[in-house]
Amino acid sequence: MRLITVLAALAASALFSSTSLAGPEDFATGPLIDGYGAVAPVTNQMPIADDTVFRVAFDVSTPAEVGEINRKLDSAARFLNMHVAAGIPGENIHIAIVVHGGAVQDVTTGSHFTPGMEPANAELVATLIAHGVSIYVCGQSAAYHDVAVEDLLPGVTMALSAMTAHALLQQDGYTLNPF
Repeated sequence: MRLITVLAALAASALFSSTSLAGPEDFATGPLIDGYGAVAPVTNQMPIADDTVFRVAFDVSTPAEVGEINRKLDSAARFLNMHVAAGIPGENIHIAIVVHGGAVQDVTTGSHFTPGMEPANAELVATLIAHGVSIYVCGQSAAYHDVAVEDLLPGVTMALSAMTAHALLQQDGYTLNPF
């Protein structure tokens, strides 16, 4: 009898499952940002109104491996791509990235941290900024790592601190993305 119950449950699960599993090959970049922020199509059961406005802050403190893209910066591109693909107008998505700790190195120019190496995140940072993303660096972390305003990639803004940036963004209606 137990075997019949298990088989019936498996059959029902197969009948009522509307989402197929996706693998790495199902992820693609775009439609807003090509080359970054890969997403997979999903069956969304949590409706998002077409006129939804997002104000989301990303907190970035972990640096990328040398020569690699910072995963959290890429997540901001993914957030943009996934919601535009879901029908939310790009102009309704406001993203801010607050960078602190060792991740400060990921938004600096030239070879500030790694002599002779171009910054791996420069193109992604420029692309995000071109799509209206604001990027703030914690001034306290920058001071600790000997980073000056002129060491930052174009368009990146120095803030007094990450705490200050988050407090001000929260006052402007930004929510903190926990990922």
